[in-house]
Amino acid sequence: MSWNDQNTLNEPSGEWGGPWTEKKLEAFSKYVWSYLTIMKKFPYWKTIYFDGFAGSGTRNKQSKPELMQQLKITEEEERTYKGAAERVLSFQELSFDFYYFIDKNDNSLKKLKTKLEEQFEEKRIVYRSGDANKQIIELANALKTQKYAALVFLDPFGMQIDWSSIEELKETRSDVWILIPTGVIVNRLLDRNGKLQFSKKLQSFFGLSIEEIKEYFYKETKVQTLFGEDEIITKVSKPIQKIASLYAEKMNTIWKHVTNEPLILKNRNGSPIFHFVFASNNPNAKKIAKQIIQNI
Repeated sequence: MSWNDQNTLNEPSGEWGGPWTEKKLEAFSKYVWSYLTIMKKFPYWKTIYFDGFAGSGTRNKQSKPELMQQLKITEEEERTYKGAAERVLSFQELSFDFYYFIDKNDNSLKKLKTKLEEQFEEKRIVYRSGDANKQIIELANALKTQKYAALVFLDPFGMQIDWSSIEELKETRSDVWILIPTGVIVNRLLDRNGKLQFSKKLQSFFGLSIEEIKEYFYKETKVQTLFGEDEIITKVSKPIQKIASLYAEKMNTIWKHVTNEPLILKNRNGSPIFHFVFASNNPNAKKIAKQIIQNI
């Protein structure tokens, strides 16, 4: 399979561009166009589009996870989670063989289904309600046993993705874009003193033990005081960057080619709050993703 067609980067046009909250979907939409343009030349591969957190494109206070409420996620930060379903389905003459839209919230999924069925009746769309982690594992099993190629979009409303699920995609023909809430959530859970009240969530997210997480994000120094020797724990500098780097390193154990410089989404104050990471087993796929990221 060749991914060297440079003309695939020319579409779609920048009409979907806009403020920083749109950068994620603009980058992803451009990659979808490239992916489908190339895969059209290889009809013997059945293509799957998998959106693990499709939803209805809207959220409310009642549906916001408890952790998100505790962290006081702002409206501006929350808007970044808006889904990509309509954009992916709207390409003319380019389509996946199957579309899978997953969401844990039944009502959100029903709203999405109603909205999409009015516009895209001819598409092969499957709606599944349930935990995205379980659905990712089922997808991985299908990819390992049948001639399918999948483009996976994981845009979680928080830190719902378990690393154990991501690991199941190893040695599959999959390209994946994952939105990592580096600054908006993960960095907030890595408190300054290393107490890590949400240790279980951090462990399931990174697929690391709490000792490994502390070793990566904290430094221990011993100082002499009037009362003897004290141990001081300090958080590393540039923790948000290190969160993104660590997750990319972990992804590199699953896929051969990962964007080491992912798309960074910042708030109005210029602070990084998300990193949008791409991974594939195809080196030219990474080149396309990297070029898109650089031009956004």
